Amino acid sequence: GPRFLPDRTGAWQLRDGEMDLSGPLVMGILNLTPDSFSDGGELASLDAAMARAQAMVEAGAGVLDVGGESTRPGALEVSPKEELARILPFLEAARDSLPVPLSVDTRHAPVARAALAAGARIVNDVSGLRYDPAMARAVAEGEGALVLSHMRGTPATMRQLAEYADLLGEVREELRGSLALALEAGIPPERVVIDPGIGFAKTGPQSLRLLGRIGELGELGRPILVGPSRKSFIGEVTGLPPGDRVPGTLAACVLAYQGGARIFRVHEVAPVAAALAVARAILQAGEAEQEA
Repeated sequence: GPRFLPDRTGAWQLRDGEMDLSGPLVMGILNLTPDSFSDGGELASLDAAMARAQAMVEAGAGVLDVGGESTRPGALEVSPKEELARILPFLEAARDSLPVPLSVDTRHAPVARAALAAGARIVNDVSGLRYDPAMARAVAEGEGALVLSHMRGTPATMRQLAEYADLLGEVREELRGSLALALEAGIPPERVVIDPGIGFAKTGPQSLRLLGRIGELGELGRPILVGPSRKSFIGEVTGLPPGDRVPGTLAACVLAYQGGARIFRVHEVAPVAAALAVARAILQAGEAEQEA
C-alpha cells in the first residue's frame, strides 16, 4: 500500500494515513482525456498511462491527480459515464501497483463516488463543491480527502467572471464558503486542502497577485495547493507557448512555496521536485542561521 509518514503536524489526512506537508508535496497531473493519447487505443492508452504514472512517482511525485474531463478555458462538458470509462481502468490497475495515493480530478459526484470506491483517496473538485450539489456528500460517504478550488462559473463561462473589488479577500471568503459546505457534509477538516484556482476566473495579473500573496489564504487554517503549471499567466509574462512554460512554472512554484503553499500540481514532476528541494534547503539553511 501507499507509504505514509507517522503522525506529525502539517499533514494532509487521508482515510488510511496521511501525507507529510512539513516540506513540499508534488502532485503529478495525469490527463486521461482522449487528446492526451495520440493512439486512442484502450490497452495502449492504459499502458501508456501506467508508464507515465510510474515515471512521475520515480521523479518525485508524492500523489497523482487523474482526470477524465478537460477543464481548460472554454472546454466542453463530458458526461460522467464517459469520464468514468476513461479513468476507472487506470484506477483499478494503479491502486495496487503505485506506492502513492491517487486523486481524481472531477466535478461530478457519481465519478467521485465510483473513483473513491475503486481506490482513489482524494477528490480534486475545481468547482469547490459548487458545481454538483451531491459532491460533498459523495466525498464524505466515500471517506475521501478533498482539494477545494476557487472558481466561478464553469470552464465555458469563467473568463467573463474574473471581476473582483478585493481579489484576495473575495477568493478567501468564497473558499471559506466551500470549506463550510465540506464540513457540513461531514468531511473532516484535516482532510481538506485549498487551492486559489490559478487561471480559473482569474486574469493573468490576478493570477500573479494571488501567487504573490498566497500566504494570506493561510487564515483559513488549511494547507494550500497551487496549480500554476503551463498556465496562460506564464505565457503572458514570457511570450512562450504552453510546452515552453516549465521555467515559469518553476518560478511560480518556488515563490509560492516560500509564501506558504505546500502542494504543487504540475505536469513536469522532475524539474519541479528538484527546484523545490533546493528552495527548501535554502530556506532551512536561512532559518538555521537565524537560530544560531
